[in-house]
Amino acid sequence: MKLLIKTFYKGEKYTLSKLSIDGVKMCDIIEDKVRALPAKCLYTPKGLDCKCKEKVYGETAIPAGTYKCEFTMSSRFKRKLLAILNVPHFIGIRMHRGNTEIDSHGCTIVGENKVKGKVINSTYWEEKLNDIFEEASNNGEEIEITIER
Repeated sequence: MKLLIKTFYKGEKYTLSKLSIDGVKMCDIIEDKVRALPAKCLYTPKGLDCKCKEKVYGETAIPAGTYKCEFTMSSRFKRKLLAILNVPHFIGIRMHRGNTEIDSHGCTIVGENKVKGKVINSTYWEEKLNDIFEEASNNGEEIEITIER
């Protein structure tokens, strides 16, 4: 399964994108601000956070690239969510519900961008997408996401 997040708006505080799966448009995405990040990152000894001056913790969008994904249980959210793996400068990135970039904390928030600076119907889209991801995962299908900024 191939997911594509294609950015259409880069604001001062948030980023808006479209999500498609295997070429079919699904919903909108709101994330934190896109920032230019270095190719390599220095992590804290525990590996919990990036120490790069360019990254603002909890306020930086995932960098452009292609990443493997897994549909797994989130210890933070206590439910299965899509995890985006091996993202430079980030750990624990998930695709989940919310309404604004404040809910993102570096993750991708799904919904419909019908209100400026927000997505709505987020719970519906999380549940719909999770059904798709669970079926793919149960069928042993690889899930990959490409982010185009």
